[in-house]
Amino acid sequence: MTEEVETSEPQDDPAVSVVGPAEGEMIVLGTTRMRVLEDGSHTGHRLAIAESVLAPHTQGPPQHRHGRHDEGFYIISGTVRFTVGAEDYDATAGTLVMVPPGTPHTFANMSDQPAVMLSTFTPDLYVQYFRDLQDVLAGGRPLTPQANIEAMSRYATEPATDLR
Repeated sequence: MTEEVETSEPQDDPAVSVVGPAEGEMIVLGTTRMRVLEDGSHTGHRLAIAESVLAPHTQGPPQHRHGRHDEGFYIISGTVRFTVGAEDYDATAGTLVMVPPGTPHTFANMSDQPAVMLSTFTPDLYVQYFRDLQDVLAGGRPLTPQANIEAMSRYATEPATDLR
């Protein structure tokens, strides 16, 4: 009989992931460029991290709720407007916005300058949503609200249709 023992002891050869400045998976969704720095494959699917560049005057996704993951946004440069329910917040460089499951939210770059933010997803399941949207565009199909809703539904996310 064998037992698995959990330990916090250092491994002999830990799997360390290093993503350089010009590396990472690039996902392009219209005027938004997302560089996936960690898709969960090195974190036991507990965490994913992406850097997004929002072009000036970029509207974000429709307001939505995640059923199973927290989403964090750290603003690196520019200003990103977050709408949480009926409230708007303009987040500037150095601001962290954490969105727990069930909280309606969206974001946009309303300014004349690009905005850069670092996003976290815990667990990692939402990275595949962005890949799915890119596949819709690559297949020559328009990214309609219905296509977006269908993709969201695969990742425990739904539109917050009861809000503006």
